[in-house]
Amino acid sequence: MKWDEFFVTGDPLIYGAMVSIVLVSLAILFGLTYYKKWGYMWREWLTTVDHKRIGVMYIICALIMLFRGGVDAIMMRAQTAAPEMKFLTGQHYNEVFTTHGVIMILFMAMPFIFGLMNVIVPLQIGARDVAFPKLNAISFWLFFAGAMLFNISFVIGGSPDAGWSAYFPLASIEFSPTVGNNYYSLSLQISGIGTLLTGLNFIVTILKMRAPGMTLMRMPMFTWSVLITCVIIIFAFPVLTIALLLMMFDRIFGSQFFTMANGGMDMLWANLFWVWGHPEVYIVILPAFGIFSEIISAFSKKNLYGYSSMVLSMAIISGLSFLVWAHHFYTMGQGAMVNGFFSITTMAIAVPTGIKIFNWLFTLRKGRISFTTPMLYSLAFIPIFTIGGVTGVMLAMASADYQYHNTMFLVAHFHYVLIPGAVFAVIAGFHYWFPKVFGFRLNEKLGKIAFWFIAISFNVTFFPMFFLGLMGMTRRTYTYSAETGFGPLNMLSMVGAIGLAIGFIILVYNIYWSTRYEPRDKTGDPWDARALEWSTPSPVPVYNFAVTPKVKGRDAFWFSKKNNEPLSDEKITKIHMPSNTGKPFILGIAFFFLGFFLVFSWWIPSIVAGIAVLIIMATMSFDRDHGYYIPVEEIVQTEQKLRGDTV
Repeated sequence: MKWDEFFVTGDPLIYGAMVSIVLVSLAILFGLTYYKKWGYMWREWLTTVDHKRIGVMYIICALIMLFRGGVDAIMMRAQTAAPEMKFLTGQHYNEVFTTHGVIMILFMAMPFIFGLMNVIVPLQIGARDVAFPKLNAISFWLFFAGAMLFNISFVIGGSPDAGWSAYFPLASIEFSPTVGNNYYSLSLQISGIGTLLTGLNFIVTILKMRAPGMTLMRMPMFTWSVLITCVIIIFAFPVLTIALLLMMFDRIFGSQFFTMANGGMDMLWANLFWVWGHPEVYIVILPAFGIFSEIISAFSKKNLYGYSSMVLSMAIISGLSFLVWAHHFYTMGQGAMVNGFFSITTMAIAVPTGIKIFNWLFTLRKGRISFTTPMLYSLAFIPIFTIGGVTGVMLAMASADYQYHNTMFLVAHFHYVLIPGAVFAVIAGFHYWFPKVFGFRLNEKLGKIAFWFIAISFNVTFFPMFFLGLMGMTRRTYTYSAETGFGPLNMLSMVGAIGLAIGFIILVYNIYWSTRYEPRDKTGDPWDARALEWSTPSPVPVYNFAVTPKVKGRDAFWFSKKNNEPLSDEKITKIHMPSNTGKPFILGIAFFFLGFFLVFSWWIPSIVAGIAVLIIMATMSFDRDHGYYIPVEEIVQTEQKLRGDTV
């Protein structure tokens, strides 16, 4: 292989990216060396099994991927802002919209959700950690390895270019001979294994580690949403893993699973992908519903209206999510009977979703509403997501979908569902739970300025796309003529994209400003909230709870505060905690190199990396570390320091 085939060359944007990657990497290395933080990084972060630190690392990765995916989005909007633009070539545009979709869904939205899950769920159920702390660390480092493998593709070898759904035959060797889609199959397999392990871990954690008295029907709604999401993960992600494995065999070993000849079936890929892909949407959306439920209840100063119906509606949504996958390819000729069935199931899923909307509205009714930054995102979500839902019902009609499907109308619908339903949710949750992790709130003024930029600019960006689709502009179009009349609305969309970028920049600046200047919280409960996580000091100590709380009803902490009853009358005893370990981090490195060598079909290094993976897994299987105990004196001192009082 020649160097110009190994490194992506010939594009100034790629050269700029290469330079920025090198400079950022050198800056990080210099900073760690200058401030002598290598030991701290290894002891406190790279080897941690603390669910809260793992959650923070997920969120940091998600914010970085939000920036990367946002740059891709700006480039796409710039290319289509005016007729006959030459900003990107057709091939580069294909690569950009492919990586944008994969990064935003799998490497931004999901890790952000997983980060909040890791930080909050054990606290909400009164647990000291997840059921399998070391497995949790493995999950994160496999996700991180997959994310890094995917992201180096645009400077080494070339990015995937067959769309985020990687349809065959576009993703085959015949039509995509570069290694870009090898990166796609291998990076998603590696990160997907981590996701599957997370699903198993949190199901066991929620079912087996709840505090005394916390029955299933007393759990906070966010925990319920995570439990149902993890069930979806267990059923959906093995399908993706197998599909990607078959894709890898087709591309690297010359098999014929998805080819157009020799017995292959390209539609097999579409079916396997969307059997995973539509439940994947709800893997992102259902925890978002849980986040909004927590926030709306907290800032309305009311119990969540219709708790049981909320739980039931999420369960129904999770079941129906596996019965709608064929609506993603109505136009591919499966016949009226099949299209009719999937049209009905797609419309049916709007019913339990509508129940949740009305439950939130009834929670708000007669509430004492506080218009905090998290609450603003939650309130904006309801009407914007409803627009996405209504247009989804339009797309559910198979006959009408023949007109809508391959147009910008579908792009607008998709973003009207996922941005308010996922991005608004994780930003709201980020603001809401930020003081629980770091001990201070994000600045409310800056938070509200960022909100208005993001909420208004989102609509300016994507609402014109509905009209562009109805005018006939197809999706995946990288250029168009002035005669089409698409120019003005595309330029308006570009203006909105710039506004979105400004909003996210203000959000990042808010983190910096608040870290330096916001007053520190000593109460542990800056929002006067309801669930158990707010009963702990802020930031939360490694052991979470000095004594295990006893739950007497829903909104356990709210009940405790209003009735002036302690959550537990037990005495503090020594607490057992798991030890840190560097093996998950090393396993992630081994998986990264295994994937990288397989991308280029370098067999000897691949075998060596594969053996390294097996050896590390074997040594972890025979690990006899039984953890350590935190003595009572240390717990008392920690509580006094964090709470500012005497225990």
